[in-house]
Amino acid sequence: MQDTRGRLMKKARSLWVYPLSCILFAGVLFIAVSLGSVRVSLSDTWNILLRYLFGIGDLEGIQSGTETIIAMVRLPRVLLAAMTGGALSLAGAVMQSLLKNPLADGSTLGVSSGGALGAVLSIVLGLRLSFFPGLGLALSSIAASFLSLIFILTLTYRIDRSLSTNTIILTGVIFSMLAGSITSLLVVLSGESLKQVVFWSMGSFSGKGWEHVMLMAPVFFLGSLAMIAFSKELNAFSLGEEQARYIGVDTRTVKLVLLVLTACLIGVSVSVSGTIGFVGLVVPHITRMITGPDHRRLLPASLIFGGIFMVLTDLLSRTLLSPEEFPVGVVTSFAGAVIFIVIFYRYNNRPGRKAWHG
Repeated sequence: MQDTRGRLMKKARSLWVYPLSCILFAGVLFIAVSLGSVRVSLSDTWNILLRYLFGIGDLEGIQSGTETIIAMVRLPRVLLAAMTGGALSLAGAVMQSLLKNPLADGSTLGVSSGGALGAVLSIVLGLRLSFFPGLGLALSSIAASFLSLIFILTLTYRIDRSLSTNTIILTGVIFSMLAGSITSLLVVLSGESLKQVVFWSMGSFSGKGWEHVMLMAPVFFLGSLAMIAFSKELNAFSLGEEQARYIGVDTRTVKLVLLVLTACLIGVSVSVSGTIGFVGLVVPHITRMITGPDHRRLLPASLIFGGIFMVLTDLLSRTLLSPEEFPVGVVTSFAGAVIFIVIFYRYNNRPGRKAWHG
């Protein structure tokens, strides 16, 4: 009786996560749009957003140029950061569960390294499309991510036709090392574009606009919805692949589809923001502590919390040393490392701890 009551109370608490997290998400977005090297009051920000998004709102008394700063500079940057954080966090949650490895995230497959290699190659070679700035780099990154995935899966299939998770992880790690060494070589040979390549390789949303939002939005929304649609199959995977097959899950097809979706989300994220670490590793861990292992709650919550985390770290990167800013990847790596150490320490020092489960 007490166990049943405990489960019901835990489920009720997890249901409150969604409205509270959505309110927090909206609040963080609004504050992030208001703050920056040029301070804009919350009321002015609110009126500008109303005018820009809905055609209403009083702009009387607002300084000239403030509307451009809010609507054309900060708003697209904040939205892009939210989508990138959500995509990386969701990909990490799926990979941790699919591969049953608590240290896995989307980059475990080598897709991030492949996307970074494609983007750096585009920068060094100067591949640009005049009618859509940034599209050449984005296409290079996404194409490289897909080619990386094909190469990894092909090599894994040659080694192990069952596509076991251990073989996929090992192949992904080897490919990441290979792609990283080639990227480093390109950075050395980049010459005049060295500063751009180095800054981009550490992750940044500086200079991003609505064209980048339009580029990422379709992949983000379609990919996220498709991933969340596999929540029940991922719950079956947590029991083991053999048990999942026993209850009727086509484990091979599901695994391949989720790997492709991961490549899409990570590839487009790398193309617009550069290489950003620790988001897909730390955020799903924190989310799992709040919602539990049920992927029907875990995946949507990871999406929201990943967006919140990325918006806050980007806000810190552009305001801490204002008007200067530093790469957001530096902030996420530092914050992610500290948070992960705390989580790992508390987990390993609690009495009667259980093995990690996805």
